[in-house]
Amino acid sequence: MKAAQNPPTTGTVTPADLLRMAALYLRRHGWHQGTYYAPTTNIPTPPACAAGAIRIACAGRPVEQFAQLDGDTIADYVTTLDVLVDHLDATAPVFFVDEDGYLLDEHTSPYSWNDDPTRTAEQVVTALEAAATEWDRLHTAGGENR
Repeated sequence: MKAAQNPPTTGTVTPADLLRMAALYLRRHGWHQGTYYAPTTNIPTPPACAAGAIRIACAGRPVEQFAQLDGDTIADYVTTLDVLVDHLDATAPVFFVDEDGYLLDEHTSPYSWNDDPTRTAEQVVTALEAAATEWDRLHTAGGENR
C-alpha cells in the first residue's frame, strides 16, 4: 500500500483512530510549523503540522483546501480536530484576550498551539496520542464504540 492511499477498514474509524494515525504520520514523516505542510517538491508525504497530519489521516493524502474533500471527510476532520481541541483545553489551554481584557476565543487554537515557538514535535505527538486515549476512555466500553 502506498502512503497516500487510505488504509482498508473493516469497522468504524473513530476520532481516536484518526488521532493515532496523525501521530504516527508525524513520527514517520516529520512535524512542521506555520502551514499545514512543509513546502517540498515531489514528496507525497511532507512534514505536517498537527492539523495537517489529521487531514492526511482523514483523507489519505495532503489536503490544503476543504473544497478538495467530500462531506464525510470534512466531518471526520472537524470532529477529530474538536477532540484535540477538547484535550488541549483541559491540558494546555492557550486563550487570547483583547486589549480591553475580553476573551476572544474560549477554546485553545490547535493552530496557535502547534505554532508556539517553544513547541516540540514530541509534545505534538504526545498530545495527539493522549487525546485519542481520552476519546477511547469516554466513548468505548469493552472495546465497543458507544
